Amino acid sequence: MAGTDDPTVLVSTGWLAAHLNDPDLRVIDASWYLPGEGRDPRAEYEAAHIPGARFFDIDAIADTRSDLPHMAPPPEMFVSRMRAMGVGDGHQVVVYDGSGIFSAARVWWTFRLMGKTDVAVLDGGFPKWQAEGRPVEDMPPILRDRHMTASRQAGLVRDVTQVAAASKLGGPTIVDARPAARFRGEAPEPRPGLRSGHIPGARNLPFTELLNEDGTMKAPEVLRAAFEGAGVDLSRPVITTCGSGVSAAVLALALERLGHRDWSLYDGSWAEWGSFPDLRIATGDA
Repeated sequence: MAGTDDPTVLVSTGWLAAHLNDPDLRVIDASWYLPGEGRDPRAEYEAAHIPGARFFDIDAIADTRSDLPHMAPPPEMFVSRMRAMGVGDGHQVVVYDGSGIFSAARVWWTFRLMGKTDVAVLDGGFPKWQAEGRPVEDMPPILRDRHMTASRQAGLVRDVTQVAAASKLGGPTIVDARPAARFRGEAPEPRPGLRSGHIPGARNLPFTELLNEDGTMKAPEVLRAAFEGAGVDLSRPVITTCGSGVSAAVLALALERLGHRDWSLYDGSWAEWGSFPDLRIATGDA
């Protein structure tokens, strides 16, 4: 079972501090915030970031052909952007964000989708790093182009047709990372024009229930109990979903930490499902 310092899943601030000067380490600031939070992730990055960190904009490194928010980028775009950021084959990547563990998990999943496994999320993120008095800088890193290849892992992503089949026929368990009030249809969605509720048959496990107060991920045995408490059978495949495919990746990260490899992420998530009037929705806890 993965411990805290697993450079393919999750590493501590102590681990990153010890490896910060490794020549093949690349640190990425993947901060992103929900509409209405009033935070500018790029401006915050420019003001202070972990030394050497590059900024990864999930809205820009995305499938621009889609009307849906920050859908996974095509492999050729991912490769081009990573090369320009000086991130390439043979690098150990550590991704962090300004929330603790939130959008960093989305970028971890994007690397995994592209066939990259030497990538981890910083446990507790930038808030924990700063709280411990560790170094920050406001200088942009020196970037050197690095060869990068990608091999898209189709099994890690699901589209609306595949999720609709799972909802109707069973098989994989659909797990929704949104807050309970949004899942039940009792609170409006932050994006206008979306219906309220959830995918029929889905289980609800708000991603915040997987995190400690300091933004670190809970211990594996606590994660397992949380999934099981939400009615998730961990002997079956899992499809994670949320509002727009960001917090769903936190569930995926937790499953990976548990050693549960049979998971995939619904990229369109509720931004897609909730916008189609012909797709069934459920409300309440059903």
